[in-house]
This record gives sequence, structure tokens and C-alpha cells, in this order.
Amino acid sequence: MENIDAPDVLPVILGGDIGAYSLARAFHEAYGIVPLVLSQAACHMCGDSSILVNRVVPHLERPAVLLSTLANTAECFSDRPLLLLGCGDWYVRLIVENRAVLEKSFIIPYIGEDLLNRLTEKDRFYELCAEVGVPAPRTVVFDASADGDDPAAVILPFPFPVVAKPASSAAYHYADFPGKQKVFFLRDAAELRATLAAVQSSRYEGKFLIQEMIPGDDTSMRILTTYSDQNGKVRFASFGQTLLEDMRPMGVGNPLAIVSRTDETIVAEAARLLEAVGYTGFANFDIKVDPRDGSHRFFEINTRLGRSNYYVTAAGDNVARWLMDDLVLGRPLPEGLTIARGESLYTVAPKAILLDYIRDDALRREVRGLYALGRDADPLDYPAEKSLRRRLYPLVFAFRQWKTCRAAMADKRAREKAVEDLEGAEPFSGRGKKGTAPCGDSERVASASSEPSLSDGLTACAKAAS
Repeated sequence: MENIDAPDVLPVILGGDIGAYSLARAFHEAYGIVPLVLSQAACHMCGDSSILVNRVVPHLERPAVLLSTLANTAECFSDRPLLLLGCGDWYVRLIVENRAVLEKSFIIPYIGEDLLNRLTEKDRFYELCAEVGVPAPRTVVFDASADGDDPAAVILPFPFPVVAKPASSAAYHYADFPGKQKVFFLRDAAELRATLAAVQSSRYEGKFLIQEMIPGDDTSMRILTTYSDQNGKVRFASFGQTLLEDMRPMGVGNPLAIVSRTDETIVAEAARLLEAVGYTGFANFDIKVDPRDGSHRFFEINTRLGRSNYYVTAAGDNVARWLMDDLVLGRPLPEGLTIARGESLYTVAPKAILLDYIRDDALRREVRGLYALGRDADPLDYPAEKSLRRRLYPLVFAFRQWKTCRAAMADKRAREKAVEDLEGAEPFSGRGKKGTAPCGDSERVASASSEPSLSDGLTACAKAAS
């Protein structure tokens, strides 16, 4: 922990997931600051932590509840500068929409509402990509409002399978319908019509996007985090290769493991886009490399730090320092554009699951080498935690991840093979016999919705150790 001299600022973090904990850890590592984390529900990750203060506020995502809670927080800490950070698209949107009220008490590190809409509504983001010459996937826009487009009338200029997803993640957060997924992978016109009809019958009133399928497994995904100063100049970029993504339906797109990389071409494209619109603060891009020709496509931008933001801090560039220097301390940032070049493996996935998923032998050897050199970093495993219950939590989380991933891996590989077959790609050849489950066991196990309790996990870990 660096304990660099810093003012008595209090980071107020909205969220309760790995992203929120990682951000709190970054402040604690750099300055010894103990942030306040406001969450919708109790969880052992934050609730048992000694490096943050966790307050559980049911229905925190509701505007009235959020504003009331933040007003009380501002009153309680009126003697300290307060830095407000959202770990979710809906939180960022609520902060931005209520900036006029909140900025009286909080430092707000986010862009204005007009620019937020232009970037986070994915159809408009793709229009911007086209304007500035940044590659993006071919897309058809569907009006999902109740009196919008007819699902049966959708015509695609590209073949199946396709990807379908909401144009606004923040608005989609409040939608509820059977079979809801963060991203849909659809094999034919019948599946597309059924999905669009289901979305149209929900509370989601925005646009839905149907896109061409870019082949490749999770290791074809790339992640880029940037920081732009208050003059709209990109000053920092950290690039990485995703190794494995969350396998739960509502977790698609969230990396579970990332290895540090550099790609100055992609960084330059992102900087061109961000500076064209005068962006400020942190941004996070999802990008995919096409294994057929090595080309890449920008999929989306998050106008905040991503859930896996600790991959940046783990590689040697603490995200909290950029916020503090630029917004709180007023210190000059390093001249020019700093590109992260540290070498690390960010992972919240069990080692056996990660190594089993990676098909490329050279990449698997690289990952093994990073483990051997001790360059792997789990944001949840923080030695500064004092509580024994919290110190054991990473073991419980790993057990839970292993149990969830074991069955989901078989389904994931089956979907990937189906896509490869439909695309005419080379058939999948795994590490074991064709048709076997990735962990040598085809047994169906508990889904993510039936997670074991802390005591269950500790018991399982104790048995495994004996």
C-alpha cells in the first residue's frame, strides 16, 4: 500500500460486484483510503471487508432512493470532498441525469447527458464509429417498443447465426421477461422472431440490435480502458486480451480473465473517437478480433470503468491515481499518452477452468508461465483484509465459480462449435475426446442462481484441502 499523501477525500462507490470492490481496493492500495460502498443487497465480498465501509440500501437503483441516500451521505460527510463513482450503466445514467443536484455535494467524473446518450445507445455509437473511421460490426436496428417494428418483417443483409442485444444497457436493466439474456446468440429466423417478440412484450422500450456474428471464442475478445483529461485529451490507455468470459446468461461480455497486451493501432482508433467528441474521464471498450483475417471490430463503449477494472491496476497503473490527480489533487498528468506496458494476468476464474478453456497451446503456455512467475492477480484476494471470514472468501468464490463454470463450459463450447459449423469454420478439436465435457465430467451441476452459502463453500474447501 503506497500511502501517498492525499486529501481527506471519500470515494462513494455505487455497486456491490467485483468492479465495486476492485475500485475500492485501488483507492486503499494507493492512499490507504477506506471508501464508502453503497449496495442494493448484502454480499460477503463487500459486507465482510475491512478496506471499505459497506451500506446496504434496498432499491438503490430507483432514482428517489438513490437521491435520498446520497443526500444523507453528503450531510453526514459535509466536511470532506466526496467523489461519486458508479459501477453499473444504470448508476452512471442516474448520476448524469441528476448532475445539477449531485454536483453541489459530489465530484462527478462523468460526461454530460447528450454525449452519454450518443455513446451508450449502441446504434448511435456505431454511427459515430463510421464517422471517424473506427471499424464496427454490421448492424440492423429494431424498434422494440410496443408499437414498434414487426419481428416477422426484419430483413438481414448478413447470414445467420446472428447476435442480438439491447441498444441501451441501462434501460434494459429494468426489463423483465422469460428467457432474458444480456446478449442473444440466434441460429435462425425463427429464434430471432421469438426473441424480438419477447423483448417487445417486456418493459424495454428502446431499440434492439441484430448484428453479424464475428467468429472466435472468448480469447478473440479484447478490452481497452482509457482515461481522458478534463480538456478531452486521451492521456492513458491499458489494453488486454480476454481469456475467458462470464458464462451466465446475464454475465455475457464480462471478462473473468485478462492477460495484458499492447496494440497501438487500436489505441489510436479509440483516441480518435474519444477526442472527436470531447470525452472526459474513464472509458472502457469491448473489441473483437476476427480470427479469419486478423481484423477487429469495436463492439461498444462503457462510459465508466468496467467490472474487470483491476486488470489495469494489477499491471501497474492504479486507476484511482488518475482520478485523484486530475479531479481532486489538480496535479499535472504525465505528458503525452501513457500506454500501459506491464505484464500481468487478471483472473477471478479457477486456474483449472481457465487452462482447460484455452485451446491455443502457445497461449496456454504463456498463461502457465504467468502463474509460475506469480504475475496472476485476483482482485478479491487482498492481504490487507483483516477479517478471517473475508480472507477465506476468495476460496469460496473460486469454489462457486468452479461449480458454475463446469457445466456452463460444456454448453459454451457446444454453442461455439455450432457457430463454427454454421460459418464453415474448421471443426472444434478440444484437448480431450470430441464430445466430452471440458473438465472430464458431463454431469449437470447447480446453476449460478443456486450459489452455495459462505458456510457451504468453507466446508467444501476444507474437504478439498484434506
